[in-house]
Amino acid sequence: MDEQPHKLHTRPRSIYLLPNLFTTAGLFAGFYAIVAAMRGEYHIAAIAVFVAMVMDGVDGRVARLTNTQSDFGAQYDSLADMVSFGLAPSLVVYQWSLQYFVSSGWMWGKVGWLAAFFYTAAAALRLARFNTQVGIADKRYFQGLASPAAAALLMGFVWAGNDMALAGDDLKYMALVLTLLSGGLMVSNILYYSFKGIDLQHKVPFVGLWLVVLLFVFVSFDPPKLLFFLFLAYALSGPIMSLLRYRRRRMQQ
Repeated sequence: MDEQPHKLHTRPRSIYLLPNLFTTAGLFAGFYAIVAAMRGEYHIAAIAVFVAMVMDGVDGRVARLTNTQSDFGAQYDSLADMVSFGLAPSLVVYQWSLQYFVSSGWMWGKVGWLAAFFYTAAAALRLARFNTQVGIADKRYFQGLASPAAAALLMGFVWAGNDMALAGDDLKYMALVLTLLSGGLMVSNILYYSFKGIDLQHKVPFVGLWLVVLLFVFVSFDPPKLLFFLFLAYALSGPIMSLLRYRRRRMQQ
């Protein structure tokens, strides 16, 4: 009796390209945000960073769903995040608003680019800390504000201001506060809910899908302002919850 040759069912190597394609798309969006800001198209620059944020959420999910995680993909994703959520937002907000501090004197001019650098350095430190905590940190929470959320906060502010035809020069002090706040929250020890407990591979309650639909409908009414206030609320949720936990512990003593 002839035996049929045993066929090895191996996953094609090309499938590992799939999650990295999304990472590359996010990297391109971050790069394009910088180019758009240099041309004065600040609303397009802000939208590009939000596109990068979507791509960053998709590439990890795709890698897990297709079982194509790799060390290369993790490092590539981190470097792309540095461009999209570290460099791009700081350069966009500087070009749109922070650069106008120079009109108040040469010393104030340094404040603008130093604030932008502070945000960039904070994003780099945040990403480095996240990479060293993979596998040991509680996946339910982020330690410090995640860099995509910090970038969304800044870009929501730029987009909303540009949408209301407000000049960046008039909003430079608010831009300075938000830049320093988002950078400081990234390197803080404040805990933020990560939403990683949501399992997309299994069934979800109907009400959960309905809430997602309502969220998209709600944001579509006025994306610039609503996205800004949504991420501002998320950024403030960490300190507020930390204060509530501290107060609860004090009351229990």
